[in-house]
Amino acid sequence: MPNFTAFLSYVLIANFGPGPNTIMSMSNASRYGFKKSIMFNVGIFFGVFILFALSSIFSMALYSFIPSIKSIMSCVGAAYMLWLAWQTYKSKPNSEDKPEKRTNTFLSGLLLQFVNPNVIIYGLATVSTFIVPYYKSVFILTSFSVILAFLGFVGTCCWSLFGSVFQKVLVKHYKVFNIVMALLLVYCAVSLFR
Repeated sequence: MPNFTAFLSYVLIANFGPGPNTIMSMSNASRYGFKKSIMFNVGIFFGVFILFALSSIFSMALYSFIPSIKSIMSCVGAAYMLWLAWQTYKSKPNSEDKPEKRTNTFLSGLLLQFVNPNVIIYGLATVSTFIVPYYKSVFILTSFSVILAFLGFVGTCCWSLFGSVFQKVLVKHYKVFNIVMALLLVYCAVSLFR
């Protein structure tokens, strides 16, 4: 039987702490509003679900390769997070007269999961440490995948809600907000190598 206290603590910290998903969710909500950013969060839900399902299917085989996968995904993920940090830093509040590339789409949220080493490693570690050693049934593994993806969705929605509630303040002080968000993304990128 798994240690549910350790499992719950780990899952809550992973889903509600700052990371690429939560920071981008808050950033999108502050720029577009909560309703217009929700599809990004839905994309995150499906992306996380797919990654947990794949982690469940391949956890035993991949577990032996984690060190090599981790270093490659860390480099790719860190580069992507640094790019996101730069885009966040230089972005301006949304204006009607200037079209811009939208980051609040379902596809953006979904695809972010496949280059986000935090989620990939979180999925592999959670499945191989807390789930697969104790449960083998397809129904249980699928249930865990849905529950953990839903917790991720709730975490990103909380950060989105924060971003939308303080939207006027954030737009007024967008440069400071962008610097803080960019620095948090840089921190996420650097923390991959610790």
